[in-house]
Amino acid sequence: MNADREASPVHLEPPGARRPGDAAPESRLDAARSLELLRRAGVGRVVYTVGALPAVLPVRFRLDPLGGVLLSTAPGSELARAVDGAVIAFEADEVDGADGTGWCVTLLGRAEVRRPSPAPGARAEIRIAPELVVGRRLAPDTV
Repeated sequence: MNADREASPVHLEPPGARRPGDAAPESRLDAARSLELLRRAGVGRVVYTVGALPAVLPVRFRLDPLGGVLLSTAPGSELARAVDGAVIAFEADEVDGADGTGWCVTLLGRAEVRRPSPAPGARAEIRIAPELVVGRRLAPDTV
């Protein structure tokens, strides 16, 4: 693994880079707050491609000290084969079912599959290095 890439800064989109449908500026979260919320979530969704088609998989995860997302999977799994070296997305959220308030964080980055030891039952670890983190608060009127 490249140590320089591991220590690369996490970026949010520039304040003026809004497109139709983007979150209002007051609902955006900075990278530090976004990563703090991710640390509290227990389950997220990894978004990747298989044969040029999108795939979404709910997964348990944890964050490393640099904000990288760590996933565990069986060695040789479809997920491990599909994401190794690819830029993928990871999303986690917490939404109140009654009023729709909450938060959503999306992290984009390159995935690296770390092969397990040869011990029986060992799991492969996938690390998604954060290159872009976008977080936002969800207001009751958010569609």
